[in-house]
Amino acid sequence: MTRHERGSPYAPHTSEETAAMLDAIGVDSEEALFDIPDDVAFTGEFGIESRGERELCGELSRLFAKNDDLTEFLGRGHYSHYVPSIVDHLSLRSEFLTSYTQYQPEITQGFLQVLFEYQSMLVELTGLPIANCSMYDAATGLAEAARLANRVRRTSGSTVLVPEYLRAGKRGVLENYVDGTDLAVESYPMADGNVDLEALTDLVGDDTVFVYAENPTVRGTIEEGLKEIGELAHDNDALFCLGSDVVALSLLQEPASVGADVVVGEAGALGMPASYGMGLGLFATKEEFLRQVPGRLVGVSEDMSDRRAYTLTLQTREQHIRKERATSNICTNQAWVALRAAIHAASLGPNGLVDLAEDCVRDAQTLAARLDEVSGVQAPVHDRHHFREFVAHTDQPAAAVAEDLEAEGFAVHVVGEHEIQLCVTEVNRDRIDTLVAAMEEVA
Repeated sequence: MTRHERGSPYAPHTSEETAAMLDAIGVDSEEALFDIPDDVAFTGEFGIESRGERELCGELSRLFAKNDDLTEFLGRGHYSHYVPSIVDHLSLRSEFLTSYTQYQPEITQGFLQVLFEYQSMLVELTGLPIANCSMYDAATGLAEAARLANRVRRTSGSTVLVPEYLRAGKRGVLENYVDGTDLAVESYPMADGNVDLEALTDLVGDDTVFVYAENPTVRGTIEEGLKEIGELAHDNDALFCLGSDVVALSLLQEPASVGADVVVGEAGALGMPASYGMGLGLFATKEEFLRQVPGRLVGVSEDMSDRRAYTLTLQTREQHIRKERATSNICTNQAWVALRAAIHAASLGPNGLVDLAEDCVRDAQTLAARLDEVSGVQAPVHDRHHFREFVAHTDQPAAAVAEDLEAEGFAVHVVGEHEIQLCVTEVNRDRIDTLVAAMEEVA
């Protein structure tokens, strides 16, 4: 029987077998199994004119030219740092780019070693001994940490406490993940950009299972009460989770030193440009929670010849173990993004990473001071140290200021009726003078 007689080369049945199955179901065709609206149903033609490569490139160039050419001073969880060319040159090698999940260690030793090094970097930055190499982003990292707390159950509580300033998208992911459990997400107040410790103390109790704080916060402030937050959580048998990113962790307080049980956040601050969507989540925790870590862990051992060898030591998803024992349903593989982050971090080295972090403090301080001299602007709003970004008060409505700045070629966040937020890194640092000049015109 030929392939055409069997139908699809990937479906092991003939047209007669298909007809028999449809008859058993009671429908005339495969199309009858699906309810597809007419306005989105495929009619047999895509309606795309055939054209050559040169014509297509010209059309795409004209289309992309319609995009606004804005200098972004945007942050709030998505950060642009200069990505060295070595990251592209190494990560685009076919050995890395075409590899999916490293299931076969005998043919993926190089990639597994890179992932082990990536995990080792996270261990050094967080002070926690167990680090994951495959998380979607910071939001899902937070959600997975809350579910970890639910499984560990040090307390009978079910309340997950998060900052009132938590980014809406991140909170939405968290609430989506805990839906179906008995966990309830509640907010605690902030005071001048940081955690209101007095208010948090009143909220944490026997019903609290998980306390989450960020450093730096979503408004760019450096949290000063981390140790007290950790002690408060532990005094009530709750887990303390700290959110951060790989650049900030090189300079700010080590999470392990302030009692963090879990550290989550964005590792994609290195190795990737800001995409405002795709990310790379970091997840590190204590060894006692090893069997509760979601995703994958790369470990090191020895082969039959006593040579150092790497393998996927732990995979806690339902594809690999019994569903009732699975800790998450992470089904993608962020290994290539983790590879890029590891290459970027290694190219900077420990001193270079700290230098980059220190620039994030100085540049934010410089821009805030410059804007504070502009009539109609007060910056920063919070009397705190800042990392990368800060909130500024505008006498004029913030939305109008942002709109006028956009007309001048700049993009900023609107975070309040009279508040905008600006983020500065080495990528947009050279545009500070022009931004300040534009602000003098519009503020």
